[in-house]
Amino acid sequence: MSSSISWDLYRTLGAVLDAGSLSGAARALGLTQPTVSRHVDALEEALGRSLFVRSPRGLSPTALATELQPFVAALASTEAALLRAASGHGAEIRGVVRVTASEVVGGEVLPTILTELRARHPDLVIELVLADTAQDLLQRDADVAVRMFTPSQGALVAKRVGDVHVGLFAHERYLAGRAVPETLDDLADHTLVGFDRGTPALRAMTRYLPTLNRGVFSLRSDSDLAQLAAVRAGYGVGGCQLGVARRHPGLRRVVPEFDMPLPVWVVMHEDLHTTPRCRAVFDALVEGLTAYVATQDTPPNASRDQG
Repeated sequence: MSSSISWDLYRTLGAVLDAGSLSGAARALGLTQPTVSRHVDALEEALGRSLFVRSPRGLSPTALATELQPFVAALASTEAALLRAASGHGAEIRGVVRVTASEVVGGEVLPTILTELRARHPDLVIELVLADTAQDLLQRDADVAVRMFTPSQGALVAKRVGDVHVGLFAHERYLAGRAVPETLDDLADHTLVGFDRGTPALRAMTRYLPTLNRGVFSLRSDSDLAQLAAVRAGYGVGGCQLGVARRHPGLRRVVPEFDMPLPVWVVMHEDLHTTPRCRAVFDALVEGLTAYVATQDTPPNASRDQG
């Protein structure tokens, strides 16, 4: 096995594993398919072992390729972090900052905050990653994170901005002609929107709805944005942050006894604390999310107000 293998070959391997095909990897990397094929051949020759089994149906990774995949992903993450660091070198607030947040916060709340940040610092470039799984800040998968749980890793700078509250909502189109559910027992007569698998969010919700289980949902999705879209479309009753519900006048809160608080933290690696671009993003998120949390002081559209 060669002692010196170009990172370009490992990058191509990662792209092929992610895409599942040479053509998909070529599109992702902006290369031609023959170039990707040559990279795979060169890496196999350097390693002295096969990485894929080729058949008329396509490529199947060997055990070696599967074993290398997490290391290739770590190299890609490091490369991206290096490029972000190089892009913002110096005292000016400029360059790339990678931000990660949950789907709902990233899709519904952060755009306004980031737009205001962009107006103040037009040389900033934001990479926004929406994921309900935690990105590893210590491995530099992201620079700044908005998290709905208390950070447990060390070597992080973390600021808690307060709690968001999740209630149960339905669109007025769904409620038209139906009895508005006032209690948890009333939900048995309604169409419910919820999770598909046993996610951390589902486990958290079961503490507030002990009878909740996958079987009660008439629409199941592990995408919070998909659930929210279904509730807004009038599909049925589902969870929604109070601050998000305020932005959609057609949503009505039901079962006011259900209230699930989630902590909101803004977090970054302690090594980035004095990096101007990362500090500017961190401070903007703290300021904007603090204001967002404050909009929940008075629950919107409580069912008792619906008559």
